[in-house]
Amino acid sequence: MNHIERGQAGEEAAWCHLEALGYQLLERNFRGKTGELDIVAMDGETVVFVEVKLRRLRTAALEAVDFRKQRRVARVAVEYLQKHGWLDREARFDVVAVDRETLVCSHFADAFEVAGAG
Repeated sequence: MNHIERGQAGEEAAWCHLEALGYQLLERNFRGKTGELDIVAMDGETVVFVEVKLRRLRTAALEAVDFRKQRRVARVAVEYLQKHGWLDREARFDVVAVDRETLVCSHFADAFEVAGAG
């Protein structure tokens, strides 16, 4: 499996994991002016922006979502909320770490917060 295929398999595993948790899955790979969101979903009334990280170790996935990446994801999230007229909705950022070998998912809900993302 090449790098692109492995990445697609990881995103598919994350999608299935979130679906099994009862999330309403809205969109994959949303492309905004400032970047891309891996997965957008609803958890009850909360809009959830999910960053998927394919790694060997699940903790390495959280470390891979550094401050710069968090701000980039937050900017695209604002674009998404504006596009849908949802700026008044509650939103959060999750990370799903997908094991590169087994495709087992570890879900980190409310993994980070970003102030002043705009």
